[in-house]
Amino acid sequence: MESHTDKTSQSIEALSPWYRSAITTAVVCAAFSLIVLSLFIINYVRGRIIDLRWETQSENLKIELRRDTDDKQLLLRIRQLDLQFRRHRIRRLDFSRKGSFLLFGSVVIFLIALKCADTFKKKVPAPQLPGDRRSEQLRQAALARWAVIAGLAVLGSGTLILAMSTDIDFGGTGAAITSYPSAEQISKNWPSFRGHDGLGISAYTNVPAGWNGKTGDGILWKTRIPLPGNSSPVIWDDRVFLSGGDPNELRVFCFDAVSGRLLWTGDVTRAPLKSDEEPFEVMEDTGFAAPTVVTDGRRVYAIFATGDIGCFDFNGKRIWTRSLGIPDSSYGYASSLAMYRNLVLIQFDQGGPDDGISRLIALDGVTGQTVWEKKRPVPNSWSSPIVTKIGNEVQLLTCGDPWVIAYDPAKGTELWRVKCLAGDIAPSPIYANPVRDPTEKVSNRANGLVFAIEPYSKLVAIRPDGRGDVTETHIAWSLEEGAPDICSPVSNGELIFLLATEGFLTCYKVADGKRLWEQDLRENFFASPSLVLAPASSDASRGSGGGKLYLLTEEGIMFIVQAGPEYKELTRCELGEDCHASPAFADGRIYIRGLENLYCIGKKNQ
Repeated sequence: MESHTDKTSQSIEALSPWYRSAITTAVVCAAFSLIVLSLFIINYVRGRIIDLRWETQSENLKIELRRDTDDKQLLLRIRQLDLQFRRHRIRRLDFSRKGSFLLFGSVVIFLIALKCADTFKKKVPAPQLPGDRRSEQLRQAALARWAVIAGLAVLGSGTLILAMSTDIDFGGTGAAITSYPSAEQISKNWPSFRGHDGLGISAYTNVPAGWNGKTGDGILWKTRIPLPGNSSPVIWDDRVFLSGGDPNELRVFCFDAVSGRLLWTGDVTRAPLKSDEEPFEVMEDTGFAAPTVVTDGRRVYAIFATGDIGCFDFNGKRIWTRSLGIPDSSYGYASSLAMYRNLVLIQFDQGGPDDGISRLIALDGVTGQTVWEKKRPVPNSWSSPIVTKIGNEVQLLTCGDPWVIAYDPAKGTELWRVKCLAGDIAPSPIYANPVRDPTEKVSNRANGLVFAIEPYSKLVAIRPDGRGDVTETHIAWSLEEGAPDICSPVSNGELIFLLATEGFLTCYKVADGKRLWEQDLRENFFASPSLVLAPASSDASRGSGGGKLYLLTEEGIMFIVQAGPEYKELTRCELGEDCHASPAFADGRIYIRGLENLYCIGKKNQ
């Protein structure tokens, strides 16, 4: 007599042909569905990557075309690029359409197989002879082998599709696709606070030297700015960018550099307050839009006193926004942004010296994601970082009580530091390169000096070739005879000029710190001084640097002064509106932000 266990085993074996086939079918369909879903995800991710590559190269080519509108070969490349992109997008959409049918079908079969398995399991098994049991087991084994083969075939097909999916070289030129501008493009524009390398030096010598806001002479246009702000204008080709804000709105503005027309406005959404946070208030003198925006010629980035940052393309489309949190600072976030290649660099100093909450942040310009972040041993400050090439090395220079610290902008690795500052640091550092023209190819010598300012107190000159804490070894010289509290310095490589808020303009020799002269201009200044170098062929270019200093007073009067070893005022130009922001310089033009209007200074047809 057979036991109860034997009978149960025989019953399960009797059920197994249909039941196991249904289960096998369900497993294969589930695997197939997961593979199709994975291919959907891969298709989407690859599509996003290719979209970004296409956008970057397309923008690069269009920027080149704006410079040379008659280049038919360049126009043909743009059209070919668009054609290839459209073809790729059609293939992507076709894959999505067919894949959705496959996914739907496999899910339906999976559900049917599960239902069948459940039904077959409930059926009363029919008695089988021992001989039949053996043949049934062989048949089940065959079915299992075919199920495994089918699953492997599906997996193999998916692998083959992925292996054959190579990257698409849009444009067909073999040129490298980059998401950041070249050094030459940067030097020809004014992409950040105080322009290329944060030096305050114009790349052009044909800068206007006369205008009158009352009569309109020398003023090409003026356009009202919709929201207040102390951020300075930045320029890229035919675009001028500003930011503005109030307690209700944070915005980026794009103006046409030729006509002054407001092309678009971009809104940056403020992060909602947390339940335990108090309403944010900012000092009136600082405002919500003190930090200057930065652009890489493809996108523009703006940060506000609230710690909210946004990215927009050149057509005004918002790409991303982020909130870094409201900073622990009495004046809100006020440091301007800097860039290195595809990285947006943020000196987010806040809190007290022992709080440990200050940090340096690098965001990916395309996605807004954090690439690296480093803690900084400093309290709140509003000094802006600068990125400059020193020798064959690019350094990110920062100032905050008590340290001047240089970083590798690509990785955030600290290069060197000097303990020499105190107080609320506002002026930005500069690198004084002895080569006159910042656009010269031979300007990669490292025998210049980094200059940092302690407000009201000190000017420090630092050799930037050290590693680690070089406080005892790399301070070339320092002076403790008063220094600006807000305005950043400017230098032609041989002379350095400091401008105090109350109007004292002082000139020192870069080599040894010898003071050559001081002049009381008897005006108040918030804008940092700027330098226009003399043409290389002129007599003024010989001797001690040459060129002209442009000094913009709070009342909108531009002092134009000889940048030489002796003080000499050349002229004064009156705008007719109060100004707090530093001017921006382009080919034959100056852009000045007043408290209410944006001005373009220049000659017609230039």
